[in-house]
Amino acid sequence: MIFVKPGDNLQSVFDSAPENSFIHFAEGVYFGKASIRKKGLHLIGAGMEKTVFVYDDYAKKPDENGVELNTFRTWTIAVCADDVTMEKLAIVNSAGSPEKLGQEVALSVVADGFKMKSCRLSSTQDTLFCGPLPPDLIERYVNFLPDELRRGGYMTQHFEDCLIEGTVDFIFGCGDAVFEGCQIRSVRDARNIGYCAAPAHTPAQTRGFAFKGCRFTRQEGVGDGTIYLARPWRDYGLCVFEGCTYGPHISPLGFDKWNDTDRDRTARFYEHPPVPGRVPWVKA
Repeated sequence: MIFVKPGDNLQSVFDSAPENSFIHFAEGVYFGKASIRKKGLHLIGAGMEKTVFVYDDYAKKPDENGVELNTFRTWTIAVCADDVTMEKLAIVNSAGSPEKLGQEVALSVVADGFKMKSCRLSSTQDTLFCGPLPPDLIERYVNFLPDELRRGGYMTQHFEDCLIEGTVDFIFGCGDAVFEGCQIRSVRDARNIGYCAAPAHTPAQTRGFAFKGCRFTRQEGVGDGTIYLARPWRDYGLCVFEGCTYGPHISPLGFDKWNDTDRDRTARFYEHPPVPGRVPWVKA
């Protein structure tokens, strides 16, 4: 068992921990950027408001070579090993102003068997990435992203009793991810429009993003009817909403087809029970 306190170097902690270790984090703020490459690590904090990992990268920020970071290098924590579990902690990207700075990932999971319980994920645009990347981006980012972030294959993630908050596409990716009893909270955005989920699943995938008994809430200042539950980031994006409750900030239409695309013809969006007034292409 490993005990960590604020001021300790997170990357060193993760790199030196044996596989399948339990790591306990004391209350406090841990400022820094770190990736997890050891299988089976179990991270336990003092509470989602007490143990906070935070960093402030953003997509338009130039790296040491003057190249913009791009969405997929902005994470605060990246999980690149299978069977990692997190409990009772928060992961935050504090950059803010996404309309100027671009995407700001808090947690990137490019791994299978990931579990998170009673945690908070906070950012604005693109808070949580559920890997893998879409196949076209795996190819596009050769020599741009490290191989561990371009890893393909089948990946599952499970989030239970978590608070996930953001503005635009703040739960996105190709993972088969279950969100059970979570609070999905929309926060203010200067663009006055938002989208909770942006799935990019392949046609072969049959699970996608599943929201079960989740509460869709809002921060003060988010307008009525300004937030969509999901829009397809790729043609066959798959989302299921089952037994969820929605605040008045959710648009009566529920879903968006993604700008001027024809993805309403191929996207696989389901809602149980059905809600009157939704777009005609959502299925019950």
